[in-house]
Amino acid sequence: MNASNNALATPLVALVAGGTGGHVFPAQALALELATRDCKLALVTDNRGASFGDLPGEVAVHTISSGRLSGGVIEKLGGMAGIMRGVIEAGHLLRKIKPSLVVGFGGYASVPTMLAARWRRLPTLIHEQNAVLGRANRLLATMAGSIAISFEEVARLRKRDRARATRTGNPVRPAISAIRAIPYPSLKNDETLNLLIMGGSQGAAVFGRVLPDAIALMPAASRGRLNVSHQCRAEDMDRVKNIYETLDLDVTIQPFFDDVPQRLRQAHLVITRAGASTVAEATAAGRPAILVPYPFAMDDHQSANARAIESGGGAWVLAENDFTGFALAGMLCSFLENPKMLSDAAVASRGLGVPDAASRLADTAWALLPPNGRGRKSDDASPSPREAAA
Repeated sequence: MNASNNALATPLVALVAGGTGGHVFPAQALALELATRDCKLALVTDNRGASFGDLPGEVAVHTISSGRLSGGVIEKLGGMAGIMRGVIEAGHLLRKIKPSLVVGFGGYASVPTMLAARWRRLPTLIHEQNAVLGRANRLLATMAGSIAISFEEVARLRKRDRARATRTGNPVRPAISAIRAIPYPSLKNDETLNLLIMGGSQGAAVFGRVLPDAIALMPAASRGRLNVSHQCRAEDMDRVKNIYETLDLDVTIQPFFDDVPQRLRQAHLVITRAGASTVAEATAAGRPAILVPYPFAMDDHQSANARAIESGGGAWVLAENDFTGFALAGMLCSFLENPKMLSDAAVASRGLGVPDAASRLADTAWALLPPNGRGRKSDDASPSPREAAA
């Protein structure tokens, strides 16, 4: 290809994500946004990440080896071997596809490709979804060309790296951000409170225990004003459903809701965990929440996410040990007696949300593309010592 043709070439952006939804979903959102900007795309992940859908049809998906640096000595040595194998595979892949930019979304599966991109001196960007810098991104932050963050304050992000950080927010689905244009539903003293309980893709066992207890403790008149949508674990469905039936409650209980945007639009209050995608969706939609952080999350990042929303007035946070039927019943009765508590929190939640996070992240990525869309030619890049030996 001659120089003039190369200058007009369509840029290719490689999106690199670990294999869980929290890492893959923002990569999907960026892919959808960049696909509208005359940009070719590739997703590099592991076998788990490759199973996710909702990508533009033209996105090429590549899988590479990886490993985790956890456990005992033997496990860590095995993880290191997996990472080194992945670095070699990623180096060959990057040499082949010649990306103009490599964007990492965290997770251990992102480490080999981001290391290979650094080795090949390609422009790089990492995106952190949580209020605590994840372990993979902690390793990569110093060498990344730019850093996109989802919260104003991110723990474990070094001061020298913070200077290269831009708050873009965590991308959400267009159907979620569209809720923002719809006024918060009215809740007068005699109207029904629409309650949405979400526990992640599998539901949370603690919600199946505490919610029925809390509602049973409420006075009958207050209980009668509740409309409940409860995502419940399949193994708890019969027990929870039977309790709700004895309470003569208006309830929809399912192991999975495929109409979350519609239910979130109607909700006055959400009770949920505090994963990055969850809090991003609640705030983008402008819905107040009771957040119950998962106590075993890595680096307790869910507590950090929850505290950030609570400090801004958009949520109430209960540690799992404090999340009891008695405590929740009291809160729900207070909201019914003083609905302004919820409407004020809805305004605060809306103020914390970033509904255009996908566009902001795409702008940040686009600014890193070299003027000719190709950056340093991969053909000219020196191979790593391991690649040269391979």
